[in-house]
Amino acid sequence: MSEVIRLLPDHIANQIAAGEVIQRPASVVKELIENSIDADATAVTLNIKDAGKTLIQIIDNGKGMSDIDARMSIERHATSKIQDANDLFALTTKGFRGEALASITAISHVEIKTKERGEELGTCLRIEGSKVISQEVCTTPEGTCISVKNLFFNVPARRNFLKSEKSELNHIIEEFIRIAIVHSEVELSLIHNGTKIHSLPAANQRKRIVDLFGQKFNSRLVPIVEETDIVKISGFVVKPEFAKKIRGDQYFFVNHRYFKHSYFNHAVVAAFENLLQPKSHPAYFLFLEVNPAQIDVNVHPTKTEIKFEEEKAIYSILRSTTKLGLGKYNIAPTMDFNRESEFDLPLSYKNQEVKPPTIQVDPTFNPFSSNTSKGSVTKVSPTKFEKSDALTKQGFGTVMPSKADWEDFYTVEEEKDNPSAEQQQIDEQEVDSVGSNIQLHGKYLISQVKSGMLLIHIKRAKERIIYDDLMHNFMLQPIASQTLLFPFEQSLSMKEKIEWENNKTTLKRLGFDWNFKGDELEILGIPNYLSDEVLKFAVDSIIQQLTFQDIDKGELAHTLISELATSAALSGTKKLQKEEVNHLVEQLFQCKEHVYSPNGLKILDTITIDELTKRFK
Repeated sequence: MSEVIRLLPDHIANQIAAGEVIQRPASVVKELIENSIDADATAVTLNIKDAGKTLIQIIDNGKGMSDIDARMSIERHATSKIQDANDLFALTTKGFRGEALASITAISHVEIKTKERGEELGTCLRIEGSKVISQEVCTTPEGTCISVKNLFFNVPARRNFLKSEKSELNHIIEEFIRIAIVHSEVELSLIHNGTKIHSLPAANQRKRIVDLFGQKFNSRLVPIVEETDIVKISGFVVKPEFAKKIRGDQYFFVNHRYFKHSYFNHAVVAAFENLLQPKSHPAYFLFLEVNPAQIDVNVHPTKTEIKFEEEKAIYSILRSTTKLGLGKYNIAPTMDFNRESEFDLPLSYKNQEVKPPTIQVDPTFNPFSSNTSKGSVTKVSPTKFEKSDALTKQGFGTVMPSKADWEDFYTVEEEKDNPSAEQQQIDEQEVDSVGSNIQLHGKYLISQVKSGMLLIHIKRAKERIIYDDLMHNFMLQPIASQTLLFPFEQSLSMKEKIEWENNKTTLKRLGFDWNFKGDELEILGIPNYLSDEVLKFAVDSIIQQLTFQDIDKGELAHTLISELATSAALSGTKKLQKEEVNHLVEQLFQCKEHVYSPNGLKILDTITIDELTKRFK
C-alpha cells in the first residue's frame, strides 16, 4: 500500500503561511514598521508606490543586523524575542513568531540593507520567492532598509483579489495610523508615489492625535485616566456632539499593541448613554496596560484579536472610568445633592462690584391726559411691558376710557382663556387637513385611496425628488453652484484631505467650490439645492463616505448625490402649506421610482379598509 501523506516543499509551505500573515500590502506595512520599532528605531519612513503593489520600502535608524542575523531573519520561526515557552506569557514586543519576513519573502522580491550601530559596513541581501539570490557587503546608513517589490508576483490569484488602489491605500494609511497613535515617541513619515501624506514629529499622545486627525480634535478630546490592580487606563474620548454615523476613529491598545474588542467597545458606548444621537458612534483613543501573563495575543495570525483573563472586570472599569471622565469635564449631566446653595458666577464677574437693580419711572406719564382743543390726543410715553388683555380691553391705553370700561374691569373672558374641549382635542392631535391630504406631525401625509389609506413619508419623498432631479442634471451638465456670502471652514485630517482632493472632479461637478488653507477646507460655493443650515451635515456625510467607505468609481456619483439629497431634505422641516403638499405629491409620482428612497427606505405604505376594520373589533 503506497503512502499518501508527505511533507510539503518549503516554498509551498511558505506561501501557505504567507496567506495567513500577509493578506494585502497593508499587512506588509504593519509587520515591517513593527519590526523597526522593536529594533529601537526613533525615526521610520514608509515609502510606497501604487498602493504597495509595486513597492513598499521601510527605512529606520534602529539597531540594524549583522550579516548572519540578516540571513537568519528570513527563515521561518527564526526570532530573537522568544527563548522558551514561558516567554510567551511575558511579551513586550510586537512580533515574536518569526513569520513576518519569511512570509513576505515567499511572495515578493525583497532587498534588505542593514548595518549595526558602530560598524563601518553593512550587508545587502536579495531574495525572490524565498530563494536567496545574493548577499554581499555594502555601504548603508545605520539601521535597516527593506524594499518589497512585486508583491504576490508568484501568487496571481491573490494579486487579482486585491481591491482598487484607493482601497488598498486606505488600508495602508489605517495601519500606519494605528502604529503612529500608540508610538508617539517615534518620528514617522508616509510617502505615496512621491507625495508626503504624513510627516509626524515625536510628540505626546494628544499632539500625535491632533497631527493625525487635524487641529479640530484638540478641543474635542476628553482625557480618561484610571489605575487599578487589574488594568491601567489612559487616553481620550471624543465629545458626544462629534459622534459619527459611521463607525470610525475607534482605537483600543493594550501594552502598546492595537486590538479589536466588541465587548470593550460596548463598555465605552454604554458610558455615553443618553448623550448620543440615534445610530451614532463615539470616537475614542484608549490605552490599556495589563500584566502580559493575563492576556493571550497569539489567538489570531494578525494579532488584532486578544483574549483577556479579567475581561468582565476590565469591562466594568472601562465603562465607569469613561463615564467618570465625561462627568468630570461636564460632558455628562450630573446631580449633586450636597452642593452649597450659592450663585455660580462666571469668572469675568467674580471681581466686579455688585450694583443694586434700579427701577426707571416716567413721572410725566398720565394715561388719562388728553388735549381737547382740536380733538387730538396727547401722545403717551411708551412702556417696556405689554399690557394684559384685561387692561387693554377695559380701556387702559385708549384715548378716553368710558364708564362701561370701569364697570366691566373685573370681567374675565373665559372663552378665550379656556378653549372648548373640541378645539383643544384638535390642537393636541397636531393634524393639519390640507385639501385631500392630511399632514400628520409634519412627518407624514395621509391620503384617501380606493383600497383604504395611503401614507407618505415626507422627508424620504423629498430625498427621492431631489435625488432624481440632481442625477438628471448631473448627467447633462455640472450642477449649478451658489457662492456663499461667508466661506464655510472645516478642519480635515490628512487622510480626509487626500480623499477630497482625489475626488475633486466629481465634487466640482456636484457644485462645490473650495480652497485649502493648510488642513482647513474653505468652501466658497455649494450646490444650489443645499442651504446653509444643512451644509455641515452634508460635508460631514460626504467626507465619511469618501474616507471610510470603499466606493466603486461607478457608484461614486450615486453615493454622493444620495448624501446631498438626504442633506437637502433636512432643510425646511416646517409644516407644508396646501400648495406645497399638492406639489410634493405630484412630483413624487412623476419619479420613475417613487416607492423607495435613494437609500432603499420605504416612502409609501398602504393601510387597507380591512386592516382598519380589524383595529376596531
